[in-house]
Amino acid sequence: MSLSLTLALMAAGLALTVFAGWRGSRPWDPRRGVRMAPWRFIMLLSGAAVFLLVIHLGALMGAPQRPY
Repeated sequence: MSLSLTLALMAAGLALTVFAGWRGSRPWDPRRGVRMAPWRFIMLLSGAAVFLLVIHLGALMGAPQRPY
């Protein structure tokens, strides 16, 4: 994966993480009905994806890797 694609995916993942965190922290409103999206779980998954992309970015930048 190229550097520009990695940075674009990181920006999108970070935006999704922040948005899902904001939506998941809002109080429940019984007048609007049941929440259909598990926002906290979406925040967790997108945060994990951003973490993996940070590791990939380090590998692209030439960070030392441990030998097998």
